[in-house]
Amino acid sequence: MGTITNIFIAKIKILKRSSINDPEGNTIAEALNNLGFNDIDSVRIGKYIEITLESKDKRTAEKIVNRMCETLLVNLVIESYQVEINPYIVK
Repeated sequence: MGTITNIFIAKIKILKRSSINDPEGNTIAEALNNLGFNDIDSVRIGKYIEITLESKDKRTAEKIVNRMCETLLVNLVIESYQVEINPYIVK
């Protein structure tokens, strides 16, 4: 009997840590203020990654994706990340 696998989609949001200066975000915040969007307090620029993967369950998928983030996708010295794992639904 083969192993049953499920397909999941991992949504990964990566941002610079709040203690790290974000010059690109500062530039965009200034530009928005110059365009009349005066209620802008700050802007932080980050990355968004989606990965579709097979795994036996959601918990295992989350462990795999966290390992991916901590090994390659995220610079843990200056960035933090959040992972959301959901079943992959074909539309």
